[in-house]
Amino acid sequence: MRAELITFAGGKRELEGYLVFPDKPQPSPAVIVVHEIWGVDDHIKGVARRFAQEGYVALAPDLYSGEWRDAMKPDKIMAGMMVLRDAPPEVQRDPARMAEVLATRSPEEQKALQTLMRIMSSQQRQTFAEELVGASQYLATRPEVDADRITSMGFCMGGGLAIHMATKTPDLWKTVIFYGENPPLDQVPAINAKVFGIYAGKDRRITDLIPEFQKAMEESGKAFTYKVEGGTQHAFFNDTRPMYNKEAAEDAWQEVLRFLAKE
Repeated sequence: MRAELITFAGGKRELEGYLVFPDKPQPSPAVIVVHEIWGVDDHIKGVARRFAQEGYVALAPDLYSGEWRDAMKPDKIMAGMMVLRDAPPEVQRDPARMAEVLATRSPEEQKALQTLMRIMSSQQRQTFAEELVGASQYLATRPEVDADRITSMGFCMGGGLAIHMATKTPDLWKTVIFYGENPPLDQVPAINAKVFGIYAGKDRRITDLIPEFQKAMEESGKAFTYKVEGGTQHAFFNDTRPMYNKEAAEDAWQEVLRFLAKE
């Protein structure tokens, strides 16, 4: 297994990425590992290496390349997250009510949350999804990659972006969502990838909305299966976070490998 730090064209800017190759005959299928709100940290790099050990080329694009680098440092993200955690799911989904919450916070908390909400806005997610198309295009040019078998996969913010990317990448092979938000439902007909979702039982902000995504996929004749890991919190797969659930994470990993091994 070998790893490289690379750059590639992502929309209108250059993105950095962590690229890992397996020790096996090539070309190999590839997985685009889209990071959580925390960026390409040791956990995400570790997931990429785990895929390489299973025989996949893995690319973890860094969406915080360039202009986002300072604004999305872990301490600033955490400050914004602490404010969000005090707001119930129905408030988080309502911009007007979130603005009311924001007005009660200190200037430092307001700045951190404003940055976080900008990252989480539909407009910025649209931009990130468009930039991630460049990751698929880059992998398709690599001789080590089987260009017909490229998968997008992400966690939390990255899970939503992985499926959003699928609406913009018609030749994507498969997509795996780890507790990510649904894509714009009017864009579901553009998805050609087979989709598998893994969700947390106690993560109601995300999990309660699975049925509407499932219905949209069924009505469009798209392939979507999913599993809810009961008793788990959002981010249960991340072993660097307090929500980590070892049993559920190991089960989810095997489910992903089985899904990718089909066909």
